[in-house]
Amino acid sequence: MANLESVTWQVQVGDAATTAVYEPSDAGPRVVFVCAHGAGGNMADRGMVAVCDALRARGISTVRFNFLYKEKGSGRPDPMPRLMETVSAVVAHVRDELKPQTLIIGGRSMGGRAASMLAAEGFACDGLLLLAYPLHPAGQPEKLRDAHLPSIQVPVLCFNGTRDELCQPELMEQVLQRVGPNWRMHWLQAADHSFHVLKKSGRTDAEVLDEVADDARAWVAALGGGAS
Repeated sequence: MANLESVTWQVQVGDAATTAVYEPSDAGPRVVFVCAHGAGGNMADRGMVAVCDALRARGISTVRFNFLYKEKGSGRPDPMPRLMETVSAVVAHVRDELKPQTLIIGGRSMGGRAASMLAAEGFACDGLLLLAYPLHPAGQPEKLRDAHLPSIQVPVLCFNGTRDELCQPELMEQVLQRVGPNWRMHWLQAADHSFHVLKKSGRTDAEVLDEVADDARAWVAALGGGAS
């Protein structure tokens, strides 16, 4: 049995530092997901904690962290190069501290986008897990954030809700025709950008989260990570 105590780190990012929290699953650091938060969230927001709890229950250890602007208490996101630098620094720290067998990067919305841009540049990881990828700004479907996606060579698992205002399904399906076969798209029926479903859908938010975590476990097992 692994030591299930969480560990808090201070991670140096250039001339600044941020907080990261490692929370192990029963399987320990064999499979680790470095999960970046969205633009309006932080590492401790309810959505981040809920998805990480669900993944850990399925054998995937998690690392949550703050981007630098959130660490400073700001609501204005850092420029993308700084976001990418932060993800890279946290991943380097995770490799040094945990030496995972399978290391997955990604996260929610903006955080997942930053990780995807690293992956497109050839950043070393075993897979990319995207939660509510922001294909375009809300109400601006003409401003696609897809140029780098065909360059991603690692396996990708991407979850988006069919009601996501930042990812129109028909537009994403067009983008998927240009990406490689390593990209696996999972549509969450009736879910919005926060993976919330309306009562009339006949589903609950908890059921959506279980769907995400169950498919992530199967995907990781196919990578050879053996999450259980």
